[in-house]
Amino acid sequence: MIERTPLLNIATHLILLCGLVLILTPIWLAFVAATHTLQAVNSAPVELWPGDQLWPNLREAWAQSDFGPKFVNTLIVAIGVVAGKVTLACITAFSLVFFRFRFRMLIFWMIFITLMLPLEVRIVPTYAVAANALSPFQTILDVTGISRLIQAVSGIEVSLEWNLLNSYAGLILPLVATATGTFLYRQFFLTIPDELVEAARMDGAGPLRFLWDVLIPLSKTNIAALATIMFVYAWNQYLWPLLVVTDRAAYGMVVVQLSDLVPDQMTTGGGTPTWHLAMAATLVVMLPPIAIVILMQRWFVRGLINTDK
Repeated sequence: MIERTPLLNIATHLILLCGLVLILTPIWLAFVAATHTLQAVNSAPVELWPGDQLWPNLREAWAQSDFGPKFVNTLIVAIGVVAGKVTLACITAFSLVFFRFRFRMLIFWMIFITLMLPLEVRIVPTYAVAANALSPFQTILDVTGISRLIQAVSGIEVSLEWNLLNSYAGLILPLVATATGTFLYRQFFLTIPDELVEAARMDGAGPLRFLWDVLIPLSKTNIAALATIMFVYAWNQYLWPLLVVTDRAAYGMVVVQLSDLVPDQMTTGGGTPTWHLAMAATLVVMLPPIAIVILMQRWFVRGLINTDK
């Protein structure tokens, strides 16, 4: 028997409506500002209804920000991060669930603990590694004395260097590790019945074939959910591209490029920020992740809540 609670339903819907208003109000104000001239945006009281300058503002914002190549760069980085995170999380969870080795749970919890260490916390060592990705190996050679031995024997000085700054590799590789994806895959792999694993083993399927032919087809909804989350995460990256890219003409990202539409008051002598163009550019930058979420909504929800495989 289902209990009828009309008052509770009304209260729940009111709470949801208030949350919806809080979420949509900033987006509405940005849209309204993008449809007016600079004078109208800076006037009082604040405009609450759209104007007729949306398309001119969008064209001017696109031209000033040089969004064409920046969108291509951001799309390449977002797709690279998604592919790296999905692949690495799948392989890591597969090894943790289907292989028996010592300290397996300790490794899992060490991975899981990294959820509390976002990129902003480890930004300095990550940048140091990106500046020379081979520096850890150089340190090992120096500490063990191997580099001095090689120099003494051959006269060749060992100096390992791989600079990832101003490159797609530098933008993508430091972001591909994901404890969230590993946890999501692990929880799904734990629901795979042992009979299925035994049947695959009896058919002569090795670990990689079992992963490719059985687990990945069953993981489509999980892949879609993880890919959706990570695409939005990678598209909205600001701090890491701001640090690792100095050649913004070649490797600039759209979120970082938005700052060009708001002049620095300290360096421009108090120039008036072009808020109408900044809001128009913000709408353009928001479109790809919104489109991905809308298109992947069904798969995204199923991947997060569906456990009956």
